[in-house]
Amino acid sequence: MKRQIFTEDHEAFRQTVRTFLAKEVAPHHEQWERDGIVSRDVWLAAGRQGLLGLAVPEEYGGGGVEDFRYAAVLGEECTRAGASGLALSLHNDMVGPYLTSLCTAEQKRRWLPGFCSGEIITAIAMTEPGAGSDLQGIRTSAEDKGDHWVLNGAKTFISNGIISDLVVVVARTKPEGGAKGLSLLVVERGMAGFERGRNLDKIGLKAQDTAELFFTDVRVPKENLLGELNGAFGHLMTNLAQERMAIAVTGIAAAEHVLELTTHYVKEREAFGRPLAKLQHIRFEIAEMATECAVTRSFLDRCIEDHAKGELDAVHASMAKWWATELQKRVTDRCLQLHGGYGYMNEYPIARAFTDGRIQTIYGGTTEIMKEIIGRSILG
Repeated sequence: MKRQIFTEDHEAFRQTVRTFLAKEVAPHHEQWERDGIVSRDVWLAAGRQGLLGLAVPEEYGGGGVEDFRYAAVLGEECTRAGASGLALSLHNDMVGPYLTSLCTAEQKRRWLPGFCSGEIITAIAMTEPGAGSDLQGIRTSAEDKGDHWVLNGAKTFISNGIISDLVVVVARTKPEGGAKGLSLLVVERGMAGFERGRNLDKIGLKAQDTAELFFTDVRVPKENLLGELNGAFGHLMTNLAQERMAIAVTGIAAAEHVLELTTHYVKEREAFGRPLAKLQHIRFEIAEMATECAVTRSFLDRCIEDHAKGELDAVHASMAKWWATELQKRVTDRCLQLHGGYGYMNEYPIARAFTDGRIQTIYGGTTEIMKEIIGRSILG
């Protein structure tokens, strides 16, 4: 089926992204995987190319376009290029909305130009050693000291944790408030008491730095409160739908890409004197995966279109996230199997897709959490 959701402008943007990835990312990605982190230069290059701050107003150096379809194009092309180390979606689609919607005028002047140029790389810190999807379990706390907060605690599994210059930290500012006693504090590189732990050794996403963060009596100016005091829960619930859509977009793009790779492989690879593609079992496997991807793509494109119009709700975003990422996991596993022993070799893209993609059903809210959200909406 020909996709109907993109205009000529979106497709022109797609070509821009492809050119950028071919020039600035592909030649360096293997080195970044060895280093465990991407170069800051590529962030600056992305800023020059206009790939950062797509939805940020033009007066701050952004694209000024609140159309999620551009973010979808960027996510799809990064996925197909295997550019798993460059966390543009995290920066644009997950942290960006907090800054554009919650920053004061002074904060916007201070942070948004660097956000768009690539000079300020961002992260968001929610997960703790003892608290994942359950926000009520967050123990990182900030004590009000009049003209500043004193922040103490630890976060883990933080994407961009090493390279980030600005971290949006979810902290408890009201001890007895449960999930309603949380606030968002912006911690900046160089603040005394803010330390980064080790770059965590993951099974995949080797080029994408993921770290532990430690806060010991960090003095956070009152001017770095983001949004309402004790209002983090509401802010998080507002923005999580877009985060989950961004993950869903990469999920279906990854599934389609590995299916394309595998279709080519089974046409070329021979067994019993003929191409694998001539075997009925292989044809049935490809047929099943192609159908699953086509059906999922139709639903995802509808969700992308709705989100671009501001009409997507949290329930359908959760449906998109769990279904697309579980499909990605299932299709990638089946495609690796069809590659045989070669599928287990890191030099083959299918092997990297297998390890890189496994996190998709976990971060941004696990599949189980997505099902709980959907179930509650139906059953109360």
